[in-house]
Amino acid sequence: MISYRGILRSAVAAAAVLAAAGTAFSQEKPAALGVGVFSFTSGGTAAYGKPGRDAAELMIERINAKGGIGGVPLSATYVDEGQGTEGVIAEYRKLAGDAANQVMIAALSSGNCMALAPISDQLKVPTVGWNCDTHQLYLKDAHPYFFRPNGNTVPEFVAYAAYLLAVKPDVKRIAIINPDYAFGHDAAKIFTTAIKTFKPDVEVVAELYPKLGAGTYQTEISRLTAARPDVIFSNLWGGDLENFVRQATPRGLFRSSQAILALGESSMQNVQIPDGAIVGVLGDGWWMSPDAAANPETREFAEAYKTKYGKWPVFPAIKMANSFLYVQAAYEKAMAENGGKWPSRDEVAAAMKNSVVKTLTGTMQTRADNDGVVDQIIGVTAKANGHDGTVIANMVRYKGADLMPPEGEDPIAWIDTLSASLLSKLPQPGSYK
Repeated sequence: MISYRGILRSAVAAAAVLAAAGTAFSQEKPAALGVGVFSFTSGGTAAYGKPGRDAAELMIERINAKGGIGGVPLSATYVDEGQGTEGVIAEYRKLAGDAANQVMIAALSSGNCMALAPISDQLKVPTVGWNCDTHQLYLKDAHPYFFRPNGNTVPEFVAYAAYLLAVKPDVKRIAIINPDYAFGHDAAKIFTTAIKTFKPDVEVVAELYPKLGAGTYQTEISRLTAARPDVIFSNLWGGDLENFVRQATPRGLFRSSQAILALGESSMQNVQIPDGAIVGVLGDGWWMSPDAAANPETREFAEAYKTKYGKWPVFPAIKMANSFLYVQAAYEKAMAENGGKWPSRDEVAAAMKNSVVKTLTGTMQTRADNDGVVDQIIGVTAKANGHDGTVIANMVRYKGADLMPPEGEDPIAWIDTLSASLLSKLPQPGSYK
């Protein structure tokens, strides 16, 4: 007669065998490396999200043409974030439940990243937040499977404050027009906190937060005109930014006030942004920067992108492309560390930790908290001989580490500790040639 303990021991042993077999199977090279790619491809936000999706498609073509990753071709499933966070979560869970999908590149929206990060930990799926910028991502909880290598809102918007005071040190009056959700409010808080830390006598004369996808901004333009600011700061993006520029330009708003359009580079090929507007790429993703221009791979990517899609890659496209290089580097590192065997999801996540990855436009450094440090490129819109459109001139490249709060510190409190002396230690506009 077989005892209950005997049955239990047999079951445990069988489970151990199955687990070992599963581990061994997970290290066999699959027919394809499944990747879930999340971006906005519908609605006004697609003006920003579609270039990211297009870059993913091109990067997969280019990686597969060179033999894939470790001899394994990539195969993507694309998810439109335009369906809303509930649908995005459902799609993520569905993809993660299929072992063929080993890694996710998600998402564009900060809100979607905040929702997906704990799920990535629950399901133990290495996930690369290719765009989500919110500094709140790692404030309350650690996320061992969620990586954000492209930087965050703190260095991005402190950089704008530094640039503005370098080119317009006598600024007194500032107005804000940002989208009415976390990204817009966070950016306003960071930018105004940094400005007031560096120059306490600056006055914020208007803060306007139109709804995402508002379409018309005539009321806001009237209020901005009446406020008479020296500077208008905005992190509107996609179709919202383009509609704002189209409506504000004929009313002379950018002649009376210096414009800071933080995401302006992503719309320079879609709308005529006046010369002299301060713009950047929320990181280092300007494909015409000196570092990028010195990299033959970058030029090849940019020209292939222009040939395929009819436009030059904007910084969301570069962020996505760099995220694929980040994933590729993680797989190559994991295979190098385990004798060439195909890595498990856990091994890929471990390889992403504390990594330093060379990209098309610079370097991604991942900290122990899985947040990324990248440089910040800012300049002004201008025309250039030999280029069919607007470019970024008078550039500066700020080292990401100089503008990034230490791990574990409250970002806004850290900004308050900065002093005007920092500005003299940073590189000056026009120095990046």
